[in-house]
Amino acid sequence: MSKLRLTLACWTYDRTRALLEERVRPDGIDLNYLNIPVEETFFRMLRHKEFDAAEMSLSSYVMTLFQPDRPFIAIPVFPSRFFRHSCIYVHAASGIKGPEDLIGKRVGTPEYQMTAAVWIRGILSDEYGVPVNSVVYFTGGEEEPGRPEKLPLDLPRDIHVERIGPGQTLSSMLGRGDIDALYTARMPSSFRSGSGSVKRLFDDFPTVERSYFSRTGVFPIMHTVVVRRDVYDRDPWVAQSLYKAFCAAQQEAYEELSETAALKTMLPWLTAHVEETRREMGNDFWPYGLERNRHALTTFLRYSHEQGLAKQLLQPEQLFAPETLESFRI
Repeated sequence: MSKLRLTLACWTYDRTRALLEERVRPDGIDLNYLNIPVEETFFRMLRHKEFDAAEMSLSSYVMTLFQPDRPFIAIPVFPSRFFRHSCIYVHAASGIKGPEDLIGKRVGTPEYQMTAAVWIRGILSDEYGVPVNSVVYFTGGEEEPGRPEKLPLDLPRDIHVERIGPGQTLSSMLGRGDIDALYTARMPSSFRSGSGSVKRLFDDFPTVERSYFSRTGVFPIMHTVVVRRDVYDRDPWVAQSLYKAFCAAQQEAYEELSETAALKTMLPWLTAHVEETRREMGNDFWPYGLERNRHALTTFLRYSHEQGLAKQLLQPEQLFAPETLESFRI
């Protein structure tokens, strides 16, 4: 019997490489894995629905659930997670010494709806008393001019978002002090240059992030995996098959982290880092599935609603193909 040919767009990660290199094959599927950077994948999937399945910004996916056709359905796989305290950059002369100093400032973010920015704004509000509506946001390209929002915004009146000029970039504006801070997923070149004009809000971000996880138990989810709705409606079994395959590929990555005969990654103290992570976060520190991620997902969905993106407060079960929320036993 011939297999169903599906195209998956996903960046290459240690936890997905077994799928890319075909050591793990989804049941019943001939998978064409396209290794594409995330920004391109998101744009092409959201605008043109080019792929059968794709890695997807969690924030963008949640917003699509309020479109009339609900074009995608997700599986509880999370290829990207990231503590984002390290991703708040400030101009050195802005007067911003602590989070509370962001109130009333000019803050750049490539897209208001991007997942990293949703987490940052939510954490600043919950943990440091910085209301979402207490700053003015400026959106546009970080390093190249002209980046648009991938999805249209319909925000409450008290949230102010402005587009930067067609020839401007957020990184250069931060470096000059035209904006006071930047919430972003990628390290800006004005910080990498080492000029001293841009610094992190949290210098000792690993300590801050460990403390945040210890208090909240939240390891922020950035991306999920979606299946195009017409593909799922035609062959619902695809969701479970892909979910199982992603779990199998991740298990291989877990096992390689424990390899001590020869390091698979160019990190000299990888073994110590892995052991420390397991002590602090448990053996399955990058969990897939709904239940282990319920608190993180509930937190994110609250942030999305509070920030004017989700038009109603969703529950985690509403995000995923129902078949992937149950497991079988032998």
